[in-house]
Amino acid sequence: MGAIIKTQDEIIKMRVAGKLAAEVLDMIGEHVVKGVTTDELNTICHDYIVDVQGGIPAPLNYGHPPFPKSICTSVNHVICHGIPSDKKLKDGDIVNIDVTVIKDGYHGDSSKMFVVGKPSILAERLIKVTQECLYKGIEIVKPGTTLGDIGHVIQQHAEAHNYSIVREFCGHGIGATFHEEPQVVHYGRPGTGEVLEAGMCFTIEPMINAGKRNSKILPDHWTVVTKDRSLSAQWEHTLLVTENGVEILTHREDETIPKIIEH
Repeated sequence: MGAIIKTQDEIIKMRVAGKLAAEVLDMIGEHVVKGVTTDELNTICHDYIVDVQGGIPAPLNYGHPPFPKSICTSVNHVICHGIPSDKKLKDGDIVNIDVTVIKDGYHGDSSKMFVVGKPSILAERLIKVTQECLYKGIEIVKPGTTLGDIGHVIQQHAEAHNYSIVREFCGHGIGATFHEEPQVVHYGRPGTGEVLEAGMCFTIEPMINAGKRNSKILPDHWTVVTKDRSLSAQWEHTLLVTENGVEILTHREDETIPKIIEH
């Protein structure tokens, strides 16, 4: 089963959901400070999505066992799917906040790295290179590009900086369903895998480790950490393949990459 090509009506709804996800990440930034708990951040995001945006937080009760919170907060050596808790953020922590908003039945999915106080040079560099990996993947999205092409440019950039790519988790098709085909891995060989077509919507969300790529899932069945406890970073956008390029549906104002790229 391949990717679901979106209709014009669906694309309009995807744009709305994507914009809302971006707005949550814009809104939460000022709250990511020393002493706040990730559960407090979860509550702020939940209330904003439900009360202000009239949306639904997709992670809440998703999966088996049901995910217990409305956002994912992955701190330091947590790769992804960190469950918000009463643990307070401290100076130098890095945290990925991953939000997915459902609006009118369609999903917008995005994540961003935040820093508490002053990060280490290692953390700052890892965050920067990981965002560059995302942007390099996005920049080649257009009809005719393959998923292997995207994985390859991400892998090359990360490994050129002696970082490693998490392989057990990947980007995904998205629309009326949270996770659709295709799977978008962040490593690969050029010219392999599914060929992109206009109307496809999917996420690119590279997870890059400062140490080795190996990961493990904690007993809560959700939280994924680096086995060697090295730092991990992730950035994510929801994308639409256009007739001649790509539109970033979850684009934020603070970004250097354009919202629409044409080739």
